[in-house]
Amino acid sequence: MNLVPLSIDSIHFGQPLPFVLRGADGALLAQKGFIIRNRTDLNTLLARGVQLYVDTDESGESHRAYLAGLQRMLIADTNLGEIASMKMSAAESTERDREDTGPADWPALQERATQLLRSPQPGDFGTRFQALHEELVRHSSQSPDATVLALVYLSAQETRLYSATHAMLVSCVCMIAAREVLRWPEARVLTLGRAALSMNVAMTELQDQLVQQAQPLTAAQIAAVESHAHRSEALLRQLGVADALWLEAVRNHHHRLPGPMADKTEAQQMARLIQRADIFAARLAPRISRLPMPVTAAMQASYYDEQQQVDEAGAALVKALGIYPPGAFVRLATQEIAIVLKRGPSATTPRVAVVMNRSGMPTGEMIPRNTAQPSCKITGPVAHKDVRVQLQVARLIAMV
Repeated sequence: MNLVPLSIDSIHFGQPLPFVLRGADGALLAQKGFIIRNRTDLNTLLARGVQLYVDTDESGESHRAYLAGLQRMLIADTNLGEIASMKMSAAESTERDREDTGPADWPALQERATQLLRSPQPGDFGTRFQALHEELVRHSSQSPDATVLALVYLSAQETRLYSATHAMLVSCVCMIAAREVLRWPEARVLTLGRAALSMNVAMTELQDQLVQQAQPLTAAQIAAVESHAHRSEALLRQLGVADALWLEAVRNHHHRLPGPMADKTEAQQMARLIQRADIFAARLAPRISRLPMPVTAAMQASYYDEQQQVDEAGAALVKALGIYPPGAFVRLATQEIAIVLKRGPSATTPRVAVVMNRSGMPTGEMIPRNTAQPSCKITGPVAHKDVRVQLQVARLIAMV
């Protein structure tokens, strides 16, 4: 039993309850479908149970959808009257689940994230941001390999939508590392993902400009980059975000605080993990003035801290993603070039598919190889610039 307190203001009179109501000790107060007609009926229940609780284990999707809706409204700074009148509907959540079970359309997500982060508007930011974050949560938890594959591959090619792609990659790899390696509670993982996704909201448009800029940064651009963490925090406050942990993680995500994670506050731990993932993702992406780093070099940059010691947060990322994460190109002992599709039984034996034969020619069809076999083992990384093949993200994900 997993009891969560329920605000009495969220009860909608005259409507069937979409969940079972319980007391603080788990005692049954009202069955699902029971209709609370008015305040008098509610007071009767309160007299028996003092405080209302919902068991999320038995209420299923209706309660999770309700909580997600409340979160969206709170982020959007919705007035308390609208929040209090919000209804829970198991039917609505079921319909939404039916719509949200397919594979991700990553190009569409890039466009959505770019539009949202470049021009955030107080009126709808909370709703749109939460919907985007929920989709990233779903994909990174249900299909983490396909998620990393798509975002790493797109990051190494994309310049037009750099900032949003970068934010999605950092958010997803942080959540995967926090969930699978650091074993953080899910609520903390979600806050981490929100902070990572919004860390650069105050300079999204500038980031996209700088990727295309061959000239050195101007003094004004340097100042904007250096102040963006504080400006992002301030902008998020203006947009209705009140979560102190989220805001502090955004404010500190460029602070250099090497050392054990245990010595850091909860927000500093989040900020450190975001910083190491930020370094990894930034080195993957091309600029007009430079080519992207090989994935293994980008991983190494996040693995060691400012004092050239192993960084605990960076190590968690490497452990979560592997030495050759999905989306990386590698050379095999066969002299073929392959793309990593999925993490394998060990950090050095991921699942791969050959995209160029030993003569350097595209294979047309991607050919799976077992890198655990000595004849097909990985001998090293291959830079994206050396892979003269265009691959469709949807086709790659289908192979995962």
